[in-house]
Amino acid sequence: MKRTMLQKFGILGLISLLSYTAAVVFAPLSYPGYNWLAQAVSDLSADSAPSRTLWNQLSALYMPCGIVCCTMCGLEVSANPNRALRTGVYLFAAMNWLSAVGYAMSPLPEVGAPGGFQGTMHMVVTAFVVLLSIASLILIIFGDRGAHSGLGAWAAAALAMMLLGAIGTGIVPGEYFGIPERFSVFAATGFNAVLGMYLFNGRLAEGRTSEKHD
Repeated sequence: MKRTMLQKFGILGLISLLSYTAAVVFAPLSYPGYNWLAQAVSDLSADSAPSRTLWNQLSALYMPCGIVCCTMCGLEVSANPNRALRTGVYLFAAMNWLSAVGYAMSPLPEVGAPGGFQGTMHMVVTAFVVLLSIASLILIIFGDRGAHSGLGAWAAAALAMMLLGAIGTGIVPGEYFGIPERFSVFAATGFNAVLGMYLFNGRLAEGRTSEKHD
């Protein structure tokens, strides 16, 4: 198939995921004593973290590529007649923008201690990011019913990972906090890569022709 320039931007979702994964895997090498089983991913990028420089280097493509990808997905899906699916993708793009701007303005100030105004704002941004993520995924799941594109199944898997992470961090012993937390953080980044592949393959503009949702 001949891809449009817009669709070619979909590959950036995968690049974003790879950049983020590299940061999560290799940034701990510059953080003596970091315990991934117990500590959050955000500890690696905290202002006081010894791994902050390496994290920034490895994750340099994560946010810009992810933002461009989900924005292009929003432009492409505007041609889809399925309103729920469109709205879900729009909300997912909005979540990525909020994450990019919010965390840039209020990074975690201290490792494991989100105190003070900056730390509070970091947690507020996180709360809104989670809510937007859940809302967007639910809309995509319902919007994809009957369309058989498979995107709803991917959204359901991402939502399950997100919920397992949220529930797990509240019930597992502290020494294992990092395991369920990673379910949550990779859910959104992974789904962005999935959206990118749908964009790349020209499948986001597809919709049911027998039933209009406008």
